[in-house]
Amino acid sequence: MPKIIPIRDLKKTSEISQMCHSSDEPIFVTKNGYGDMVIMSMKLYEEKMFMSDVHRKLKAAEEQLAEGKILDGDASLKSIREKYNV
Repeated sequence: MPKIIPIRDLKKTSEISQMCHSSDEPIFVTKNGYGDMVIMSMKLYEEKMFMSDVHRKLKAAEEQLAEGKILDGDASLKSIREKYNV
């Protein structure tokens, strides 16, 4: 379940930092009862960005596949071996 805290709690920096590091999800910050910000640990941020990059690359690959932009694996390897004498 996501954690939701009011913006006034951001004064408690040590507690917020500990909360961010112990949570596997972002923490939502509200202002006047409405969503205002999202905070998370650097580790969680890096994981989210990595997965976002993976999803973006998979989507691009699926689009290329749908458009027929594919290469034969064996032919590609043969070409590389011939080019580099491997």
